[in-house]
Amino acid sequence: MTSTSETPVHVPAASPKRAHGPAKYLPILAWGREYNRGTFSADFIAAIIVTIMLIPQSLAYALLAGLPPQAGLYASMAPLLAYALFGTSRALAVGPVAVVSLMTAASIGALSLDSPQAYWGAALLLALLSGLFLLGLSLLRLGFLANFLSHPVISGFITASGLLIAASQLKHILGISAHGHTLVEVLHSLWQGLSDVNWTTAGLGFSALAFLFWVRKHFKPLLKRLGLSEGVAAAVTRAGPVFAVFATTLVTALFSLEEQGVAIVGNVPNALPGFSLPAWDMELVQMLIGPAILISIIGFVESVSVAQTLAARKRQQIDPNQELLALGAANVGAAFTGGYPVTGGFARSIVNYDAGAATPAAGLFTAAGIGLATVFLVPLLYFLPKATLAATIIVAVLTLVDFSVLKRTWAYSKADFAAVLITILLTLTRGVEEGVTAGLLVSIGLYLYRTSKPHIAVVGRVAGTEHFRNILRHNVETREDLISIRVDESLYFANARYLEDAVYDLATQSAATKHVVLMCSAVNFIDASALESLEALNHRLHDAGIMLHLTEIKGPVMDRLQKTELLDELSGQVFLSHHQAISSL
Repeated sequence: MTSTSETPVHVPAASPKRAHGPAKYLPILAWGREYNRGTFSADFIAAIIVTIMLIPQSLAYALLAGLPPQAGLYASMAPLLAYALFGTSRALAVGPVAVVSLMTAASIGALSLDSPQAYWGAALLLALLSGLFLLGLSLLRLGFLANFLSHPVISGFITASGLLIAASQLKHILGISAHGHTLVEVLHSLWQGLSDVNWTTAGLGFSALAFLFWVRKHFKPLLKRLGLSEGVAAAVTRAGPVFAVFATTLVTALFSLEEQGVAIVGNVPNALPGFSLPAWDMELVQMLIGPAILISIIGFVESVSVAQTLAARKRQQIDPNQELLALGAANVGAAFTGGYPVTGGFARSIVNYDAGAATPAAGLFTAAGIGLATVFLVPLLYFLPKATLAATIIVAVLTLVDFSVLKRTWAYSKADFAAVLITILLTLTRGVEEGVTAGLLVSIGLYLYRTSKPHIAVVGRVAGTEHFRNILRHNVETREDLISIRVDESLYFANARYLEDAVYDLATQSAATKHVVLMCSAVNFIDASALESLEALNHRLHDAGIMLHLTEIKGPVMDRLQKTELLDELSGQVFLSHHQAISSL
């Protein structure tokens, strides 16, 4: 056997400058050295805007999770501090989010706990388990796992979750009792309770809904017509939920609407969270470990997606493995301070970015603002109707609903369309855990399906050139005694046997074939199973009187093959280029 190949040359890949030493694991040491009056001013202003937005949102998401209102405020303090220490995104705002709140309610609600204290304790344990799981992934450098959930599947899950969340909050808008973890159960329960609608609550709730929708669509243009600048108009518009909270709270207090059956927030402790150690009950741990893993994966994928999007706008970079550490620390912090599972929120992160946040210090200031609000403003929210918080949630989550993903995937890929549709349907009909599990399995299944049958093309030379193209697509030159085959996929256990049989079938179609040249320019990896298939293919072709040749093997792949017996036993040769092989043979 004759082998010709390039001597491997290591060329360092160009990449942005990364932090080293302690700053790699404590990014605050890196951006803290550059902190100045300008960044302080930008962070402080951003924190004020985000704090105003977060107060009603945190209360609302705690309601969605089935927890006391203060749990949402507590989950918006320590996690922000932890992320500021360890996070690599300059704009990501960590705290309670709609989807994770819904998953928390579904996970703990299925346990049938006998008291609110036990329910809250389970939420603390869920946050701790989620944090420990994320920290474990960080330790093992498994940030790449975010890639196993395809974006269309995530979009489908979030769309279904948005619908489920909105439907679940209608009971607070109508002032009736309803339950259920699937859309069918929730709608059936709402239908049964329609005769018990509290019309005073419904009036407040639908008024708040109408106002918030109007604010979202029309308030900013109105303010700009009145002469306000783009930035000021945007900031005032984002405070829409605060206006709704103030107005409905005032109306409820003045007219004593709670006496007419309007559910209110009531007494909320105006104290900062103390240190609370979650109870480590092994039976409860076993029941919550699965949901904790699902919440961690969804939260991490959502957070990294938001962080990468915002970082790209300023040509910055995030480190997924460090983000695992930061989110893990944030969830552990929530577990020890009366919160529940948290992640990076899309809406508040966009607000944080648009408001000019320059560093994670904006999160520190936001945490301080939430703390001050908890101590001094929470008592003023005694008469806040729960219907207003439900309206806030509905308006927020309906922006997540995006059915256009079905149209896009149908036009581009029927397999992706099927995955999105399955995820949406299972989330709505079976629940969030089943939906996200299906999404994860479908994502992995689609990858295995697509790569198990790699595209294999018989190629020929374009006349007068050194280029080789698919004979079915181009007018090319071929030879009767030689067949050139290009493999467009890395080779591993799932496609190894398929490749072996497909190449052998192509090679033996004509009795005149004496040479098979396997073009490996698209092969980035060959695992042990694929190596055995290549060895078997070599022997099968040799027995048929056909020589097997390899071309354009990448350096890292060649390095591994040189440690095996394949190259010594190869019936043909290894060529640097496909053109060289065809010319030589």
